[in-house]
Amino acid sequence: MALHLLIFCCSCSLLLTDAAAPPIIYQLTSTCAVEGSSVTLPCTFTPKKSFTDDGGKTVYLKIIRVVWCKNHLICHGSTPTVYDSNSPGTTSRYQYLGDMERNCSLLIRNIQTYDGRTFRFRMEANATEGHFTNTIGVKVTVRVPGWVQMEVSRSGKHTEVRKGGTVTLSCSSRCTTHQLEVTWYRDGHALSESGPALRLGPLTAGESGNYTCELKALKNTESQPYSLKVEGQEDGSFPLTAAVTGGVLLAAVALVAAAVVAVVIKRKRAAADDSRAEEKLPEDVSYVSVHFNHNKQARQTKQDEDAVIYSSVSGRG
Repeated sequence: MALHLLIFCCSCSLLLTDAAAPPIIYQLTSTCAVEGSSVTLPCTFTPKKSFTDDGGKTVYLKIIRVVWCKNHLICHGSTPTVYDSNSPGTTSRYQYLGDMERNCSLLIRNIQTYDGRTFRFRMEANATEGHFTNTIGVKVTVRVPGWVQMEVSRSGKHTEVRKGGTVTLSCSSRCTTHQLEVTWYRDGHALSESGPALRLGPLTAGESGNYTCELKALKNTESQPYSLKVEGQEDGSFPLTAAVTGGVLLAAVALVAAAVVAVVIKRKRAAADDSRAEEKLPEDVSYVSVHFNHNKQARQTKQDEDAVIYSSVSGRG
């Protein structure tokens, strides 16, 4: 009983796994495209590896054909296809981006109103047990240019756009589109960029203006203008410049202060030396004066003594 319950649970698990992960998966079951644009239908598939035939023998499977068709439920047999790996040159507007193992994505270029159908993918193996078509398909809606209004939006939360910064403008419409090829304009002059995202930077004042976008393949789809005004100092450069300038100024001030202090000290030392010199000069002069006066007095005294002696001698004579 326990063994039967285990087998039943495993069988349920396998069924749930198969239900959750079908052999073919469309990432989108519906999409909208503007006439003249390109759209990708993302798709992946997981081929069955093998099966057991009636004789109990294991037969290994290999995918030998992949097919995309339009508005057909199974895409089998001689059904008209937009892509067939056995006839890869079906049409140049439909390009198979996948392989024979896992990727089954399809690119539709220059999409037209008559492409507004449901597209389905089918894989075929070397045995019918490996054939499979996901009948859910991808429903494609095509909008004509008169209905489409392109829009320009800007990335980022900041309202200010400053010099030296970057900004990305996006071109889109109410109809979800893929691989848009657009013409960008600034003040009515065409730019070289053609993708749905226009990245600008490092910004300069010359990039201010009114930006619009238009589908490259279709006229009369131009968006309303988006006004971009580049102003102010370069992002991040002002604080850096201020810091660098401040550092340089502080260094310069420090050098000047050191030079001033050195000059002041030198002058003070020179003044002190001069002061000491002035203090010594009177002492030397006084000494010379005293010494000079003393010699003069001594010579005068001697002269007086000599005069007395001479007088005495003269009196005697």
